Amino acid sequence: MAAKWIETLTGSLEQKKQYKQCKARLETLPEPYATAANAFQRYLTYYGGVTDGDTLLTMFSDSVDLWERAAADGTPVRAIIGDDPVEFAETFAQAYSGKQWIDKERARLIEAIADVERREQR
Repeated sequence: MAAKWIETLTGSLEQKKQYKQCKARLETLPEPYATAANAFQRYLTYYGGVTDGDTLLTMFSDSVDLWERAAADGTPVRAIIGDDPVEFAETFAQAYSGKQWIDKERARLIEAIADVERREQR
């Protein structure tokens, strides 16, 4: 019962456990993959804006898989990300649709404009 109450306040404990596992996998990457992967993860966290835990975990896990495979194969970092790391990260993030923090603000904007239109029609 206490776990349910805690999860209500903090979010899923299972998701936190899975996230920590992803972070631990990142820590085992050799250089330069560890540095690139951590920078990539940080950017995804800020850019992605995903608030759905399952989607976020899938995105992070897939990212770790990518960097682990690259390290195992010895693929150069530039061969993975190309010339523009930002474009690569943003394209990667767009492949994961989920609830984003901006969704609430988009809905508020749409509703505010609809309210204005209703008032103008009176």
